[in-house]
Amino acid sequence: MATHPHHPSRASCASMGSTRPREVRERKTLRRSRFGCRNCKLRKLKCDESKPQCKRCSSFGVLCNFMSNIPDLQPIAADTGKSLVVEVLGKAELQPPVTSAVWTSDESTFYQLNARCQDFITRYLGRSLITPNDPNIIHVNRRLLRLAFTYPFLMHASLAVAFTYDRHLNSSLGCRRTLEECYHWSQSTALLNRRLREPIEAKDRDPIWATAAAVAILTFSSPDARTPEESWPLKSSGHSDLDWLRISNGKMALWHIVNPLRPDSLFHVMAATFAVMHSPLPERGIDGIPGALAAVCLLNDSSTARNNPYFHAAHGVSQILVLPDSEVTTGQTQLFMRCIHGPFEDLLLKRDPVALLLLYLWYRKAGRSIWWIELRARLECPSICSYLQLYHKGNVAVQAFLPGGALADRWY
Repeated sequence: MATHPHHPSRASCASMGSTRPREVRERKTLRRSRFGCRNCKLRKLKCDESKPQCKRCSSFGVLCNFMSNIPDLQPIAADTGKSLVVEVLGKAELQPPVTSAVWTSDESTFYQLNARCQDFITRYLGRSLITPNDPNIIHVNRRLLRLAFTYPFLMHASLAVAFTYDRHLNSSLGCRRTLEECYHWSQSTALLNRRLREPIEAKDRDPIWATAAAVAILTFSSPDARTPEESWPLKSSGHSDLDWLRISNGKMALWHIVNPLRPDSLFHVMAATFAVMHSPLPERGIDGIPGALAAVCLLNDSSTARNNPYFHAAHGVSQILVLPDSEVTTGQTQLFMRCIHGPFEDLLLKRDPVALLLLYLWYRKAGRSIWWIELRARLECPSICSYLQLYHKGNVAVQAFLPGGALADRWY
């Protein structure tokens, strides 16, 4: 078992016992140095104070921040413009891992990160995984990384997402979750559930919301199937059908408890994204819905959510169909997910062809812009397509949207 960083070994204790009092005082003074970098303080390590880059930061792959203008745990690659992921024949290849000791702990849990986990923190968690190139999310991600060192459930969730993202970059169609993903996902879920049974303090709200969001992403991006033939809706019905939707709804149940939009929340900078997610949909009519899609959904100018179960879902997916892939945002994709409830959700579970078509169109579009949607879409999208071609080949209106149909490439 590794020695806890705060506990000196017996050898070092013996050495200290034989040292003159003045030398002991000098060593204690060095440990309390005010000039070490913030990264070492955050990671609970003794800084050697080398300038401009201390040895701890160099080996960990981050910019040393003894100066105030350098962010905490800023990856060196982000500053130099060099990628931490080497592209070889279209696949990302791992760089050699770092070996510095890093751990996360709270009052009841302690976890020491191995070299591979440290490497993934440096490579992935210093930037925005959920929505790449969004400066607000990059800012949030870096602050969450700091919190992860004192909230093990958040650290485990962050690592699980990083390993999942790495699978997205490197895996083939049928690659299942890795053991590392499963371990960190399981640990984050167990620790979060235990934490939610206790009173929630103000300081805990951001880590709890971030972990709940990570668990929702992990559930969505990790279907149990290996091939489209094993995937829903081709497979027989089971308790796991639309399980990702239940987890997503569970996350939103925490909204009023943690209030991510409160002024002191680090998620407050995402107000615009949340506004899109919760923006009101039309109350009547088909304005904005392509005519062919409105026709297959039996929608017209007098349609409402009360008289047509496809109403909101058709409006939700139509908001992204005509956009360039580069302009599709997380908030817009989540708008459609909000529509999966009530009668429309029941139709999906019953494998209604029109409901499946709307989900198929959403997968096709959103999966090209959001990586964690693509991980499920790469299986369920062809599964839905095969199901509709197999069991509803006589539905000409639906078939027109599928590969080979007249409308297959109309909007995407």
